[in-house]
Amino acid sequence: MNQPYASHVSSPQLIALVDPYVYHAFQGLNGKEVVVETVRGSIQGTVRDVKPDHLVISAHQAVYYIRLAQVVSVRLGN
Repeated sequence: MNQPYASHVSSPQLIALVDPYVYHAFQGLNGKEVVVETVRGSIQGTVRDVKPDHLVISAHQAVYYIRLAQVVSVRLGN
């Protein structure tokens, strides 16, 4: 017989695209001073951790969590 409409609706699922090349490149910068250009501006600091979807930068006594999808470019800092 006919199934109720609610049984056809699935729960929301998170889909995150990971670029393994970008992730691997940032792993090589762990502990180094960098300037990260994002879609909202730039942050200069030290790479403290790298995850498949974000990186952790410490700068000016603050900690920043930056989604890798928001990174435009990166270069070594001074």
